[in-house]
Amino acid sequence: MIPTELIGSIPRTPELLSAISDLKAGRTDGAAFARIQDRAVRETVEALEATGSPVVTDGEQAKPSFLTYPVEGLADLDADGAVIPFADGHTRRLPHLTSGPFRYKTHAEQYLRAAKAHAKVPVKQAVAAPSALSLLYPQGGIDSYPREQFLKDLIGEAETDIRSCLDAGAHVVQLDFEEGRLALKVDPSGGLLREFIDLNNQVLERFTDAERARIGVYSGPGADHDSTHSLDVDYAELLPRLFTLKVGNFYLQMASEPDPDRVLPVVADSLPAEARVFVGVTDPIDPQVETAEEVRDRILRAARYLPVEQLGTCDDAGFAPFADDTSTSRDTAFAKIKARVHGTALASQQLGL
Repeated sequence: MIPTELIGSIPRTPELLSAISDLKAGRTDGAAFARIQDRAVRETVEALEATGSPVVTDGEQAKPSFLTYPVEGLADLDADGAVIPFADGHTRRLPHLTSGPFRYKTHAEQYLRAAKAHAKVPVKQAVAAPSALSLLYPQGGIDSYPREQFLKDLIGEAETDIRSCLDAGAHVVQLDFEEGRLALKVDPSGGLLREFIDLNNQVLERFTDAERARIGVYSGPGADHDSTHSLDVDYAELLPRLFTLKVGNFYLQMASEPDPDRVLPVVADSLPAEARVFVGVTDPIDPQVETAEEVRDRILRAARYLPVEQLGTCDDAGFAPFADDTSTSRDTAFAKIKARVHGTALASQQLGL
C-alpha cells in the first residue's frame, strides 16, 4: 500500500482548551493540567488509530505551537519579535532572544514518549526546523552573544531535538519548514531561502544516511485560522531548492495547489532518487470533507508523474498548528484523515499494489 501519514497537529480537545485558559488565569495547577494534557494525547491517538491511520502523532496536543515549543517559558525572550502576516489580515508574532547562550527548554522527545505510551502503531514526531528558530535572533544583535555563536548553539540544539526522537523510536522525524515558501515572498531573490536551506543542511549533515532515511521535511504555504501566508508564491520556484535538503522524505501541500498538473512535473524532475514524496490529498483549510474517491483521484494524478515506489500521501498541513486555532473541528479533522486513509487504499488497489 502507498504509505500515508498526517503532518502533525489536531485541534486540541475542548477540555484541554479550557484547561489552557484556566492555567493562565491561575484556576488550575500544573499537575492537574498535565493530567488533562495526557488525556488529550490519549484521546487523540485513539481517534487517529480508529481512522485506520498506519502512523499517528500526538496531535501536538501539548505544544503551544509547532514552532515555539522549544522556547516556551524561557526567561530570556521578548514577545516583540518577527511578524508573520496571513492573507486574511491576521498575524502571528514570534518572540526574540534577549541573551545567550541559546538552549531549548523543551525537546520534542517528551511529546513522542507521551504518544508512544498510548499508541499501538508507529508514531512520527514533528520538530521545529532550525531555520525557523533562527528568526528568534534580533536584527540588532545581542551584546556579548554574536549571531555566529547563536547559530552554532542552535545547530547543536536542533541536532539533539532530532536525534533524541530517533533514539526514542520515532517512525520518522519531520522538520516543519513552512518558512521556506514564505522566504521567497520576503526575499524573491532567493537569498534568504538559501540561508535557510544551508542552515538546515548543517544540522542534517550530522546524521548518517540510514538516520536521514527516517527524517523528513514538510513544506506548505501556512495554514492558520483557515488562511495562508504564502500561497501566492510560485511553488515551482521553491521545489528545486527544497529537494536539496538532505532528508529521505518530503511532505508537500498539493490538494489546495491551484494547478497541480504544472507543479507535479517539477516534483518529478527534482525528487532525489533515494527519497519519497508525500503529496497532500486533503485540504485542512477547506471545510468540505473530501470523499475517499476524490482522494483516490488526486493520488492517481500524482502517480502519472511520480514513481509509485517513491509516492506517499499526507494532508496539506496540520489541522491546528497553533494551540488557539479552532477554525477546524476535531470531527472534521478526523473525517478528512479517514478519507485520506481510505482513498490511499483505493488508489493502491487500482495501481495494483
